[in-house]
Amino acid sequence: MRMRSSNPIALVVLCVGLLVGCASKDKSDTSKQPAAPTAKTKFDTEKEPTISADTRFAAGQLAESREDRVNAMKQYEEAVKLKPDHIKALYRLGVVQAELKMYPNAIETWKRYVKVTHESAAGYANLGFCYELSGDLKAAEGAYQKGIAKDAKNEPCRVNYGLMLARQDRMTDAVNNLRAVLTPAQVAYNIGSVHELRGKKEQAKVEYQKALSLDPDFNDAKQRLAALE
Repeated sequence: MRMRSSNPIALVVLCVGLLVGCASKDKSDTSKQPAAPTAKTKFDTEKEPTISADTRFAAGQLAESREDRVNAMKQYEEAVKLKPDHIKALYRLGVVQAELKMYPNAIETWKRYVKVTHESAAGYANLGFCYELSGDLKAAEGAYQKGIAKDAKNEPCRVNYGLMLARQDRMTDAVNNLRAVLTPAQVAYNIGSVHELRGKKEQAKVEYQKALSLDPDFNDAKQRLAALE
């Protein structure tokens, strides 16, 4: 907002102008005379500093560190308004929206992320996971498959897709996807984790035992197995 000057000099100039205009006996042509300059304060020329996309992103990070996801989301939204291809802001915006269960918004954000990252496999992995969280398993599968087509060794795509298939009892496909990026022991451990989460304790124990037979030093498998026995 520009500040209007109340400088006494400006007021004097204004009064002089009026007197000249009203003097009937002055034969000079005042219409051609240049206007007297108006005194200005420093505030007249100063502009408010522009807030950059990176500043908005940093503010979003600060809000997240304070677990203020709503404010973080607003800051990330402002960041991508200023810079639509701000990859980090888009990524965090998608995460926060998903955490707030704003799945339609998050899905649109991850689609934008995929586009900005030139259809990266990692982008499809996040889009697929967001679809999965929203309950749209068909769309999730399609996103994971697109990511795998871009990079067959992308671990997030393969693991997320494999775990989703395991939860649907599509074990052959699940194992094949997990094997593409994990060791045999890790595959058994992850399948065991799915069984455990679904309340199938005996099947989980079998998989944890298999993981330990393949890798005796697999501490996570040891702990999970011990907790079930």
